[in-house]
Parts: sequence; C-alpha cells; structure tokens
Amino acid sequence: MKRKIVVLGGGISGYGSAILAKKKGFSVFLTDMGKIAQKFRERLDEWGVEYEEGGHTEERILDANEVIKSPGIPDTAPIVVKIRERGIPVISEIEFAARYKGVAKTICITGSNGKTTTTSLIYKIMSDAGRKVSLGGNIGESFAYSVATDKYFWHVLELSSFQLDGCFKFKADIGVLTNITPDHLDRYDYKLENYARSKMRITQNQNASDYFIYSADDEVTNNMLAEMDSDLRARQLPFAINTAIASGDGDAILEGHHFTATVGKKSVTIDTRKMQIEGMHNIYNAMSAALATLAAGIDPKQIKRSIYDFAPVEHRLEPAGTKDDIQWVNDSKATNVDSVWYALESMKRPTVWIAGGTDKGNDYTPIKEFARKKVKALICMGVDNTKLVREFDGIVPIIRNCHTFEEAMAAARAEAEAGDTVLLSPACASFDLFRNYEERGRMFKEWVKDNVLK
Repeated sequence: MKRKIVVLGGGISGYGSAILAKKKGFSVFLTDMGKIAQKFRERLDEWGVEYEEGGHTEERILDANEVIKSPGIPDTAPIVVKIRERGIPVISEIEFAARYKGVAKTICITGSNGKTTTTSLIYKIMSDAGRKVSLGGNIGESFAYSVATDKYFWHVLELSSFQLDGCFKFKADIGVLTNITPDHLDRYDYKLENYARSKMRITQNQNASDYFIYSADDEVTNNMLAEMDSDLRARQLPFAINTAIASGDGDAILEGHHFTATVGKKSVTIDTRKMQIEGMHNIYNAMSAALATLAAGIDPKQIKRSIYDFAPVEHRLEPAGTKDDIQWVNDSKATNVDSVWYALESMKRPTVWIAGGTDKGNDYTPIKEFARKKVKALICMGVDNTKLVREFDGIVPIIRNCHTFEEAMAAARAEAEAGDTVLLSPACASFDLFRNYEERGRMFKEWVKDNVLK
C-alpha cells in the first residue's frame, strides 16, 4: 500500500513538494485554505496531483503518514495542532526534497538580513562558472520541483527560519549565516533566543567536510556559537569588518576599500569601489558569497568577475528612477528594523522615508539616530500607524499619517524636493495593505514610473 503524503499549502513550496512526492510513487493530496494560483494548479493537473482549495478535508489530512507543511503556515494553525496531536510527522519541503537530491551538493543561506542578495550573488557566481546549479528555497524555483524535474550538481537555497524548523536530517554542505537580528518574533514567543536557535539549525548534521560561514561581527551569532561550542563540526569561515579574526580554514576581512576572502590555499581580493551593489551591508554579502564559492571550488578570477558584474536585487535598495534630482528607491524587502538600519546607513541625501505595515513586535531604537540625522519626513503607510508615529515623534521633523498606498505616495512626492531620496523601506510585513513585499515593491515602482518619470 502506498504511503500517504499530505501537502499543506499550494504555493511554490507546496506544489513542488506534491509533484516530487507524486514522481516518487506516494499517494499525494495537496490542501490549501486559500486559493491556489492558476500556474500552480496547471502544473498539479499536469502531474495528476489531487488537490483542494478554499478549505481542509480534515479526515484525509489526519490519515497521512507524513505531512509537508509550507513555511508560511504557523505551528499554531488549528490543523497543524491536530496533525501533531495525532503523532503524524510534519516536515518542510527542504527536508523532503533533500532525500532525493542524490549526489548534488547544497549551498544554504539563512539570516535575518542579506539572504536574498547573498543567495542571488552565489547563484550568479556558480552559474557564470558553468556549474549545473538551481536557485531555490525562498527565491527562484521550488527546491522540490528542481529535484523532481532535472539533475543538478548544486542547489543554492535561501532558507528562512520557518523552513529550517521543519528540517531534521537535512544537511547544508556549505552553510551561510548572514546575521541574527530580531525578526518574526511573533512566531517565536517573542524570544530572540528561540529565533536564534532556529537560525543555527543551518549547522545541524554538518560534519568535518562541510563549511559554516558566518559574520564574526554579529554578537548574537557569536553568543550562539559559544553556546554550541563542541556541537559544531564543520570547518568555520568567519567574515568581518570590525573584528580581528583568524581561522585555520579561511576567512574574509575588509581593509580599507578591499576585502580578501581565503579558503584553504585559494583567495580572492575585491575592490569594493568596483561593486555595483553599495553600502556596508553589501560588503558583508559579497564577503560571504566569495567564501561560499571558494569553498565550492570556483576559480577566484571568476568570483571577482561575477561580483563586479552583479546588479542590485529587486526590492532591495533597488533604484526605481530619478527625476528633478529626486531619487526613488524601492527597499520593500526591508521587513524588519535591521534591514532599515542598513538602508538608512547607505543614504547619502536627505531622505523621505516611507514605512509601516504589520508590526512584528519591532523595537525601533537602533534606527532612531539615523532617522534623526538623515530623515526629513516620515510617511507612515499602514492601517494602524500609532506605534510608528509615537516612536518617531520628536525625532523626525515631519510625520505624515497615511492609511492607503496612494495617499502615502502622494505625501512622499509632496515632501520631496531636489537633492532628496524617497526611500520605501517599511520595517514591517506587508499584509495589511498588500499580498506580500513583492506586490508592495512593484506597486511602488509602477507608481513612480506613471506619476514621476513620465
């Protein structure tokens, strides 16, 4: 009798898992409380996967041998609670797909900030070097779908803490942890240590032939490493700007405008002034990408070429246009305070800052000094802006309280003048006014194109 796999959630993670499970001969049922996108429905139909949308058939779900849960569904969801009460194993797409990847190796990137840029940069270096490589996890294609439909030698995966929470036997051959700052604390009982432990799962099951790349400047990461100590078996490759480090396996250190990344006997030196991605946060991202790809055996000359050639990632400090000497910058992916810290840190002009959305328990203290020095006007864009207005009252001279996208964009244009930058960097989730941060960023760019650049 076929083992029964139930897939919870019909998004990119869910449809890929269902197709891989179908290919491997399981009895598969996918279920989604909401509506499944047409492109995913078409692929499920193509593969003959049974699915439902707009609700859960409980008896079928609770009859499963194993459940693959999409990362956006919290453990507190009633159906997940019932599944666990039945003792049915609940895993992530990443855990499931890894069982069938064969000899392919993984480069896995996690962290509170910089994941998408670092993952995209690593993927570009690997791809430019001619490696057969997939891009998956939080961006790109579903990891499971890539495993089901092609034979890759490398998988570059951006992993959230939610995805790592559902991993048990999965192992990163090369694990990258960009940093750990407060984020998603609403999913971790509002405790930073719980969230940090989830991030450190990037190291689980690693052995002496694997690599762990991390920021030696990040205090929370260092504390977690001290706590783990003997449990960490991978070769460690720290990178740093502010900290003196030395590792027998390799490291990356910034000196002036140059950083040198070394793994074993190979090294690459990068002139940060030649990089297209700007700001200190992107130097960190490039350092970790250089270490990861050196560890993967890529030629240093190729690494250098690809880093210099790499353009900004969509929705991450992405230029949206300039008119009348006013710059418009889309940083919609900045859904937490630390991301906004990096954004404000990189601002060189007086800034009209658009922020707001669904607050995740934010502490705005770290960015108040930047706001005081650089922000001339704060445009609050959200259903409820009470906390933002309260936190920055007396710090930013002008605060505009806007409850719709259109109202916020009109206010930003009214406050901006020649020599300014209008920065969308919300510090919050997008779910009050938008489906996701991508929709928020696209709408921002379209508004600028239609209302400013014409």
